[in-house]
Amino acid sequence: MKIIFLGTGSSHGIPIIGSNHPVCHSIDSKDNRLRSSILIEKNNKYFLIDCSPDFRLQMLNNYCENLDAILITHEHYDHIGGLEDIRPINDKKENTIPVYGLKRVLENLKLRLPYVFSNKIKKNNTLKVSLKEIDYNKKYYSILEFIKISPLFIWHGNLPILGFRIKNLAYITDASIIPIKTIHKLKGLDILIINIFKIHPFSLSNTLNIIKIISPKKTFLTHISYLFGFHKDLQKKLPKNIHLAYDGLVVLL
Repeated sequence: MKIIFLGTGSSHGIPIIGSNHPVCHSIDSKDNRLRSSILIEKNNKYFLIDCSPDFRLQMLNNYCENLDAILITHEHYDHIGGLEDIRPINDKKENTIPVYGLKRVLENLKLRLPYVFSNKIKKNNTLKVSLKEIDYNKKYYSILEFIKISPLFIWHGNLPILGFRIKNLAYITDASIIPIKTIHKLKGLDILIINIFKIHPFSLSNTLNIIKIISPKKTFLTHISYLFGFHKDLQKKLPKNIHLAYDGLVVLL
């Protein structure tokens, strides 16, 4: 299984328009972050977790042109804003691309993209997707016929969202609270991908405590704000088995 970090930034990305913060003027490419998303390849099938507004550029930057399924953690714009840009991939496929998410999230997509899902609107040159509802109480879902995905219940502020476990890999973003029941489902991981918890004031220590409880073999931090400082400086503060992800990073599992 190959994991490609398409983006590792928070909702504004880095640099931020008009910001004079030093990180936003960094010449280190690892400090330039598009909105968070990963692409996973397994047995020549590709599935995306979140489709950020930077999706087009992310795919071009990583020389990726295939996509077979999309999993959505939640409906905020920085996680769904690139859906329109899957159209060139649609043009190469006979079938629609399945999009998996909570019922609330899928209903939100219908409201945002009425020209895609309404039967009353003539559809021409538009994206072709099929919506697949996920219930986080279900143990797992089979996507692309052979890949088992276990949904994870996460709190993003007051909003319930999804994380995902695929074998010994887990992906969690935008988490502010991980319930104990979900933490139990995260035991025995080889790789954990998780956001730095944005509790005010921003807390790296809280994130490290959660990682210690889960105890994965290796962790990659994502959804990183410029407020945490330069990549090279922040990495020095981390334990040896915890790494800052960066755009374009490829990890094999």
